[in-house]
Formats: sequence, structure tokens, C-alpha cells
Amino acid sequence: MAVNPGEFPAMPAVAGITLGTACAGIKQTVKDDLLLVAMPAQASCAAVFTQNAFCAAPVVVAKAHLPQSPRWLLVNSGNANAGTGAQGMQDALDTCAGLANLVGGKQNQVLPFSTGVIGQPLPMAKITAALPATAADLSESHWDKAARAIMTTDTFPKGVSKVLMLDGHAVTINGIAKGAGMIHPNMATLLAFIATDACISQTLLQECLAAAVELSFNRITVDGDTSTNDACVLMASGCSTAPEIIAGTQHYQAFSDAVMAVCKHLAELIIRDGEGATKLMRIVVSEAASEEEAVRVAKTIAHSPLVKTAFFASDPNWGRILAAVGRAGVENMVLEDVQIYLGEVCIVNNGGRALDYTEEAGQAVMDREEIIITVKLGRGKSAQEVLTCDFSYDYVKINAEYRT
Repeated sequence: MAVNPGEFPAMPAVAGITLGTACAGIKQTVKDDLLLVAMPAQASCAAVFTQNAFCAAPVVVAKAHLPQSPRWLLVNSGNANAGTGAQGMQDALDTCAGLANLVGGKQNQVLPFSTGVIGQPLPMAKITAALPATAADLSESHWDKAARAIMTTDTFPKGVSKVLMLDGHAVTINGIAKGAGMIHPNMATLLAFIATDACISQTLLQECLAAAVELSFNRITVDGDTSTNDACVLMASGCSTAPEIIAGTQHYQAFSDAVMAVCKHLAELIIRDGEGATKLMRIVVSEAASEEEAVRVAKTIAHSPLVKTAFFASDPNWGRILAAVGRAGVENMVLEDVQIYLGEVCIVNNGGRALDYTEEAGQAVMDREEIIITVKLGRGKSAQEVLTCDFSYDYVKINAEYRT
């Protein structure tokens, strides 16, 4: 089940970036579950990772290898290699070494990524056996296959592509992501891989990615759980004929805007595919004293099981939203200044239910698949937006049966 997911887009080649997939049979044998991404020697690579203290072994290894001019990404689905102790760490290193031996590179030029069940050993024999097939499958055109290979409980592959012109030269940006549950990113997101043919330094690329992630992936939540394996990678092959992107220029601003748009689109696709989701809720908090305050209020609403279940039932139980705003930790909030809207319908002002609010008007909004909740705090000029989805019966079923 998903909320208006749309079709997987046509993804043009990103010069210098190749992708290959194979079925290693890690958890199932029906679809590909191993992805290899290769970059040219001159490429730059940036990444952000989960802040979960129990971060997975591949996250630890990828962090350590990132400064070593990475050339390859190796991604498996079906097993997170998290909570696996020293053996998990060795397995992550061994997958890097195995790939490096196969492609003629160095172990520290490989960034490993895993997603799936926590606490189970990585099936090394299966992965090792499938590595040659991923390398043999490398192609600039395999974006659709790559998006499908990294899926776990996702119901559809997630991808987006943008092309911008810099001095008459095309720069392509492609992105894929996976994620549907255990979604509340903290300085990273699920698994997302974005590639461009732009020529840009690693330092500037990292700055660009960090800014984009903060206002995209860090503004979504399905269930309030930050994964052990979240990671977002931005690769730049340097193969475009466009001039090098330099800090403080119009080219950098245009490139940053495009990366931001790609990240926001991928983040929204993740919410549209939230486990069991039937509705997408866009929570906009404005007139806050600070951006941090606006985010805190929005996420308090987004994390509320009572709010999320009411939306699943299409029940205009606006008191649940009111209660969430009230417990968001806003100091010295003047209740009479707060306004809350369901879509275009004002439900709360002057400290209570809006005088002209009717249950019929609220119901008309709640019957929609995509709903905007607006909270005006009346305290300042800051505003932020957080995306979330409802909690349905299927969310419980999917997670209750996750290991079966």
C-alpha cells in the first residue's frame, strides 16, 4: 500500500557512474539483493550516517573508508549486519576486501552498506559468491535495477532525476532510496544514493549534502525510530563537460538547489511508501520563535500514535492535534495566539475550537489521501515542514511479521 507513488522515472546515464546487481539469496531468492556502484578515479564522494549509538558494522567501516577516495559502493538488502559485534565488523571488512580483490582496488576504497534484519550474521558465502555477477552487470543504465535491489519492505522503487544547465553544459543528478519503516532519520536517511557527473571538490560536496539532508530526510518520520544503518551518499564523477563548481558562485547555488530538490523528492517518496500508509500528512508549523521550535512542534504531532491512528480512520478528532502541540515543550506559549488548520479549515483559534468550525468541514479534509496540517504559533517568523503518514492495521502486521 502506498499513497500516490507515481511511476519510476526515466533515469538518464550519469557519465562515469555504473551500477550492477545480482541475487545473492540473502533472505529470499526472488529478486536481486546485492548492488555494486562504481566510480571513476577522479570522483569525489560525500556521505552522512545514522547517529544511532548501535550503528551497524558497515556504517563504522564506511565512515572509516570515506576519506580514502572511495571507488565502489557495495550494498546488500535482507540483512543489516547490525548488533553483530566483532564478527559483524570483520564481515564488513571482508566484503570490502573480497570486492577489492575482484575489481583490482584497495579494501579502503570500498564503502559497504547493509539493510534488513538486525542481529543476524551476514551470510558471507552467499555474498562472496554473488560478487562476480554484480561486477559483470555494471552499466550506466541500471538505475531501475539498483533501486529495486536495495528494497526491503518497500512496495515500490524510489528514484528521481534532474538535469541542470551550467554555461550551456548539462549536469545530471540521479538519486535512488529505500525505506518504508524504522524511519526517523537523524543526520542521515535509510539508504539513499545520489550521483552526479558534476566536477566538485569533496569538501564542497559534503557541505552541499549536509545542507540538503537537514531539510529533506531529517524532516520526515514514519514511526519515530532511527535506524542502525541509515546512510546517504552523494557521488560526483567529474565527467561532465561543465566547469568545476566553486563555492560562492551561481553555479554552486544552482547545483545545491538541484541536490536539495532531489533529496526532498526522495524523502517524500519514502513517506508515500510508509509501511501500511494510506495517507500522507504534511505538517507545517509557522510563526515559531525559531526553526528548532517549529521542527519540535511538527515532529511531536507527527510522532503521536493518537494523531496517526485518527488520520487512518479519517476521524477529524482535532483534540489529538491540539494535545500534541500543547506537549511539544514550547515555553510560555500564549494559547490565544495559536491557530491550527486541517487543510483550509481552521479548527482551533483563540484558545479553543474555532467558532465557525463544523464536523462536516473537518471530515471533508480527513477523507483526502494527502492532508496539510498547519499550526501558527504566533510567536515569531520561523517556519518548518515535516512529512509523515498514518498508522494503519497493516503497519502493525508488517512489523509483527517482519522476521517471518
